[in-house]
Amino acid sequence: MAVKFRDYYEILGVPRTSSQEEIQRAYRKLARKYHPDVSKAAGAEDKFKEINEAYEVLKDPEKRGRYDQLGANWQAGQEFRPPPGWEGFHDFGGGPGGGGRTEFHWESGGGGGFSDFFEALFGGQRFREAGAGGRARQGQMWRQPGSDQEATIRISLEDAFEGATKSITLQTQTVSPGGELSVREKTYEVKIPVGILSGQKVRLPGQGGEGAGGGPRGDLYLKVELEPHPTYRLEDRDLYADLPISPWEAALGAEVQMPTLTGPVTLKIPEGTQSGQKLRLRGKGMPNAKGTAGNLYAVIKIVIPKRLTPRELELFEQLRRASDFNPRG
Repeated sequence: MAVKFRDYYEILGVPRTSSQEEIQRAYRKLARKYHPDVSKAAGAEDKFKEINEAYEVLKDPEKRGRYDQLGANWQAGQEFRPPPGWEGFHDFGGGPGGGGRTEFHWESGGGGGFSDFFEALFGGQRFREAGAGGRARQGQMWRQPGSDQEATIRISLEDAFEGATKSITLQTQTVSPGGELSVREKTYEVKIPVGILSGQKVRLPGQGGEGAGGGPRGDLYLKVELEPHPTYRLEDRDLYADLPISPWEAALGAEVQMPTLTGPVTLKIPEGTQSGQKLRLRGKGMPNAKGTAGNLYAVIKIVIPKRLTPRELELFEQLRRASDFNPRG
């Protein structure tokens, strides 16, 4: 039987060369927009089904590969007949070696399921949910996990270095049984792991969007941003801090106190130290739960007095007359 070809890439708004991560991001964005519990626009439910169908094929490399064998020359809506050999390819993860947990599932025969195009290619009426023992569940029209959500949490460098528990209040959207959308605030207690870096995320399982049809809630991901620090600069796991020293400490060498996030340490300044030179304190940088901690670098800044006492002026004059050093030579 001829059916209308469906361009799953076009449905998700991605090119055929998209990575699995790009396909997932596009799906999540569209699923949130057209979810039946959120969008009451005409055609939203049909669009939601169409998006899920496209994602079911493209999210799995094996199924995507099968679909890609059809070629890139088909246009959505063109008449299509499945090529020979497709009739037996009906299993979607119900048996050994399947694709794991499904994102949702449909049963044909009521309320709208997969398209005829999908059924012609993959046997949509016999779609199996992983772990169902090879028998489709009866009476369940669709089951959709809640979408994952993301927010930003700003923390201090000290909190990242030592670990902490922080409170964060976010606005969340809920849908009433009558379909009304409401906004409320919810406070979360977030455990900040030791050594977390900017851009990394803390996962709060089950705190994302609500599922539909009995599906589980999604997860909430909190993206970490480190607040600027008055003393330290962080690069990867290494910390940098300016260390002011006097000209005579730089020339003659000295022992000075250097602040660190675990307390002050004594740092030896070698003779002839130059401004801008970096002295390393091994392992005093950002901790790493999975490997070696970073280092702390003291960046030397030679500082001269803004106002000289008469004695200092006299000594500097003597030094100028006695020294043949030329810093520009």
